[in-house]
Amino acid sequence: MTTVNRRTLLTAGAAGTAAALTGCTASPDTGPRKPAAAERAAAEEAALRRRSATASRDLLLRYDAVTGAFPALTARLAPLRAAVAAHVKALSEGGTAPAPGPSRSASLSPSPAPSRSPATIRVPATPAAALSDLAAAERATADTHAAALLTAPPEYARLLASVAAAGAAHAFLLAEPTEGNPG
Repeated sequence: MTTVNRRTLLTAGAAGTAAALTGCTASPDTGPRKPAAAERAAAEEAALRRRSATASRDLLLRYDAVTGAFPALTARLAPLRAAVAAHVKALSEGGTAPAPGPSRSASLSPSPAPSRSPATIRVPATPAAALSDLAAAERATADTHAAALLTAPPEYARLLASVAAAGAAHAFLLAEPTEGNPG
């Protein structure tokens, strides 16, 4: 009958523990793993950002179509178009990045290429009707952003609320006749 001394038992136990730990860490470490819920939330936020940016990008294309059809409206629409371009950029930016401030450029550099072009957008026959159509598009886009607030994470919800409010203001301004220009 053989007896196992305490030192042999401890050595075998330590070797077994080391082998088990080595097996746990043998795979390459890719950093902390996000839980499934966090991954799902990040994917949902990315999809929401794409939809919101696309809605504003489509509105921007509509501005371009109207100014292409009625160049005389370019000066009137330029500030509103610049704001919409800034909205596209802000809505397109990544998850935790701060929203651009007013000092940033309002130029448009779309992330994915737009699926439409201003040439494919039907513009009404008169400037007044085109402005009315543009106001309706602003309201619809603002409503889309406001509806997205329900599922948006807090920081992005604040941005969406701001963009929706600006869209509502744009719709109001487009519906108002300007001095010397009935529409």
